[in-house]
Amino acid sequence: MTIKCIIVDDEPLAVELLASYVNKIPFLELVGKYSNATDALEGIKNNEVDLLFLDIQMPEVSGMELSKMVPEGARIIFTTAFDQYAVDSYRTGALDYLLKPITYATFLEACNKALQWFTLLHQSENKPEQEVKSIFVKSEYKLLQINLDKIRYIEGLKDYVKIYTEDSPHPILSLMNMKAMEQMLPASRFIRVHRSFIVSKEKIREIDRNRIVFGDVYIPIGDSYKQAFNDFINR
Repeated sequence: MTIKCIIVDDEPLAVELLASYVNKIPFLELVGKYSNATDALEGIKNNEVDLLFLDIQMPEVSGMELSKMVPEGARIIFTTAFDQYAVDSYRTGALDYLLKPITYATFLEACNKALQWFTLLHQSENKPEQEVKSIFVKSEYKLLQINLDKIRYIEGLKDYVKIYTEDSPHPILSLMNMKAMEQMLPASRFIRVHRSFIVSKEKIREIDRNRIVFGDVYIPIGDSYKQAFNDFINR
């Protein structure tokens, strides 16, 4: 697998250092180096980009702001000299956060995380939907594998999702939005019923007055999701 990447940093020495690191890693292909967000966005339009090494503190448009403008499929590894941005970086769904000065060892570790992410994504995209049995999510700086058979429902809370499973009294908390979560789940097995809820189709046992019942939890069915849910029920 080859991961196409770009480097965005307003410090020329930082750009050249990261470029030298990229050139040592066989599964990375450097397709662009940029000193500001405007040029980076233009470069992304002209090239297929999988991964951005993105400096957080840049003039005019910060790396954090730029991360919200990149294509949905692209992933980000933030670089910065200031550690107070760590939590914010994970809220954006970044794969990793590198604190300057960046050593080759820490850079390689982050790149291996990216490789793992894209490998899993590639495998899930190329498997028949019914063969996907589990997903990986990031929780407390770890990647956890969750068996799809165990998931009852997922609740969205701003930048987080809470994954409720049958084998744990407590939900798994992950920095991820509901759209990204929905894309990870096979549509044949899960259905979004509300802007804040996704449920496992096979776990639905009771519907009470337009609400799905899981024990003492009542999940509402949103107006914009009623038609798709009714179609599922009627089938």
